[in-house]
Amino acid sequence: MKDEEEENIIPNEDESQDDSQNHSNDSNESINEGFEEIITSGGQHFYNNNDDGNDTITKVTGMYKDWFLDYASYVILERAVPAIEDGFKPVQRRIMHSLKELDDGRYNKVANVVGHTMQYHPHGDQSIGDAMVQIGQKELLIDCQGNWGNILTGDGAAASRYIEARLSKFALEVLYSPKITDWGVSYDGRRAEPNNLPVKFPLLLVQGAEGIAVGLSMKVLPHNFNELIDCSIKILKGKPFTLYPDFMTQGIADISNYNDGLRGGRVRVRAKIAQFDKNTLVITQIPFSTNTTTLIDSILKANDKGKIKIKKIEDNTAAEVEILIHLFPGVSPDKTIDALFAFTACETSVAPLGCVIEDNKPLFIGVSDMLRISTNRTVQLLKSELEIQLRELEEQWHFLSLERIFIENKIYRDIEEMTTRETVIKAVDDGLKPYIEHLKREVTEDDILRLLDIRIMRISKFDSNKAQDKIEALEGDIEQVKHHLDHLIDFAIGYFAKLKEKYGKGRERQTELRIFDDIEATKVVLRNTKLYVNKEEGFVGTSLKKDQYVTDCSDIDDVIVFLRCGKMMITKVDAKTFVGKDIIHIAIFDKSDKRTIYNMIYRDGKSGPSYIKRFNVSGVTRDKLYDLTNETAGSQVLYFSCNSNGEAEVITILLRQIGTIKKLKFDIDFASLTIKGRSSKGNTVTKYPIKKIELKEKGISTLLPRKVWFDDTVQRLNVDGRGELLGEFRPSDKILIISQSGKLKVVTPELSTHFDQGMIILEKWIPKKPISAIYFDGEKERYYIKRFLIETENKEESFITEHPNSQLEIVSSDYRPVAELVFTKVKGVQKETQTIDVESYIGIKGFKALGNQLTADKLKQVNLLEPLFYEIPVEVIPESTAVEDVDESDIQLDDDGQITLSLE
Repeated sequence: MKDEEEENIIPNEDESQDDSQNHSNDSNESINEGFEEIITSGGQHFYNNNDDGNDTITKVTGMYKDWFLDYASYVILERAVPAIEDGFKPVQRRIMHSLKELDDGRYNKVANVVGHTMQYHPHGDQSIGDAMVQIGQKELLIDCQGNWGNILTGDGAAASRYIEARLSKFALEVLYSPKITDWGVSYDGRRAEPNNLPVKFPLLLVQGAEGIAVGLSMKVLPHNFNELIDCSIKILKGKPFTLYPDFMTQGIADISNYNDGLRGGRVRVRAKIAQFDKNTLVITQIPFSTNTTTLIDSILKANDKGKIKIKKIEDNTAAEVEILIHLFPGVSPDKTIDALFAFTACETSVAPLGCVIEDNKPLFIGVSDMLRISTNRTVQLLKSELEIQLRELEEQWHFLSLERIFIENKIYRDIEEMTTRETVIKAVDDGLKPYIEHLKREVTEDDILRLLDIRIMRISKFDSNKAQDKIEALEGDIEQVKHHLDHLIDFAIGYFAKLKEKYGKGRERQTELRIFDDIEATKVVLRNTKLYVNKEEGFVGTSLKKDQYVTDCSDIDDVIVFLRCGKMMITKVDAKTFVGKDIIHIAIFDKSDKRTIYNMIYRDGKSGPSYIKRFNVSGVTRDKLYDLTNETAGSQVLYFSCNSNGEAEVITILLRQIGTIKKLKFDIDFASLTIKGRSSKGNTVTKYPIKKIELKEKGISTLLPRKVWFDDTVQRLNVDGRGELLGEFRPSDKILIISQSGKLKVVTPELSTHFDQGMIILEKWIPKKPISAIYFDGEKERYYIKRFLIETENKEESFITEHPNSQLEIVSSDYRPVAELVFTKVKGVQKETQTIDVESYIGIKGFKALGNQLTADKLKQVNLLEPLFYEIPVEVIPESTAVEDVDESDIQLDDDGQITLSLE
């Protein structure tokens, strides 16, 4: 009975508790009648369970509906979403207003600022303190002192009683102008507070903002200070502009899908990762919305899950980010970098959502329109300030003119005989009338009262010339203000330019913009699981540890399987999967691999002819059986090989002795066959039964050398024709990479290779082609020149001295480079520019050689000129040089009868 009573709806307050318990049945009846009335009237739905298990729908209207709407409106307008006018949320605006009221040039305890702000903000001190720390960490509006936390490490700020703050010079110049401020009343009606601050800068865009309200959210990404000013100037000049985000955490961003910051856009942000040494990676910049703590946690989780393989990780972050990732020997640094992007927070995706408050309503808008509105508002605020300044100057001019007339014409003597206030005012007014024709407005009673307040001492010391000088100076100021008003756009442009000049230094772009390549997780995931196969029973999987080992794999890999019956299947790696009995080949499948070629001979049916075919596999459906034969029952694969680089072997066919067959043995070269699709029937081998097939000779690749391009936009190699063609590469060919730091390396051109920003030479490596360099030796403070051949491969080495002040001036991979030396003027004497034929100046020496001293004089500049003509002997031309790249006119015969190829 007690449970039943607790479920009853509480009656009106004027009914006693006893009455409600004694009349529970009556009240239930009346409430049910009320429910019937409510159900017909509409409202919010609530579901109640009755004792019999049936659900009833109850609609609640009235104050509940109004309360929810009021609450949603309050959160949207007063807490979560910034205003378009000044870019502040209410708590931020009140903090900045309090800082201005407390400003005396000295630091204030943040706790005091928080307490002062509570006079305007009807919420707890914690929310105010957190909001103030967020503003301070953006290093623009608040000059901070003490431990304000670290956005790089995620460390929080010290307690508000331990840290101090004051307004920055930028904030004082840009945020405040009381005479044009739109004022309102605080929540308790005791104080005046700004409805919007007269901000003359796109603060919302430079700081960014994020908020979650009721049924609505917003996210404006931060942008670069100087770029915003430049774009505002372009708006005022009527020129097109583009805006891209810029983050204090630096990093690298792909803004190709930014969509002007509107809903549906997306920005991909990556950490900056470089190879510190052969077994160590270093992270020096982190993505927006992460910190070193969360980043390291994500790396450790990926390592625990087996996605990546790292030895240990060190966080040396202080003022700058430095996270060292130590790898096990033999682990590829390039693939690990890609894996970090694919499986950890080293790459994040940020979805902007431009939303602001305008006229007490949410407005979804792009960042370009936000900047236009801010720029136009700045122009109007500047206009209002100029108009106020003009009125004040004219008032000053008016009163100084009146004062001069009043004193020079001794009008003050006319009041000596006057006894009443009215007669005094009238006497002064009458005395001024003959002299006020040149004034810009009528003389008022307030003007006369101000004149009467002038002290006798000031009248006695009045200097007419000084008074005239002041009036003329005011007239100059008035004309200048009028000029600014007449040329308001030019004035606004000058205002923005002055802001950039004063505050733009040190606010250069921090986030590098680059288009990212898409990383396939299957290519970079750590293969830390072993794949097994039971060929007879037809099972594959990672749990068949008693069966035959195939290869290492990961849980996101696909497996390709070929059966003796001529069928093929691709399936996901799993613990145990049945694919079909009598497996003849199994491997990890790469759907983008077009260089793996399969050579196959099969018998059509149980006694039909045999066919031969070469094919590759792409564009398949997972877990579907594909028939590679002529789909005749009883077909069987007689020979099968998988060739990772399109190799074509020579095989020997042995036939059974049937009837009068004369030739029982013959050879077939797979190189004579065209590579076709997997569904092709193939060419006929023989109509007679085959006894045996033997491998006679291993083949070489029948594929053309692979063309490799370098796409500068994503800083990656590719085989899709994007960017600059580096050349045609055979498996043994390498690429040469030289950086501005004076380091070089020769590596195999893998598509996963990462390149440093300081790279200055990237080309196909010709082993007998010398490298020429001019560098400054930091220890000896001399310039040196050297020529050398590269002696080691797959190892990064420095070809200049290791002194920290050593610096590479120029480097060239041309056969006969020419350098120009421009000398520094010494004591008014300019040494003549010198041109050097490097080949004639110095011979080829060892890689570690210091080189020859070039000059003891100071060099202003070293330039590379056009190289000299050189005839390349044919034997030094790489085997993979494309024939179509060589013109017949380039081939020559020298005096010794040696064929040479003339190239520049």
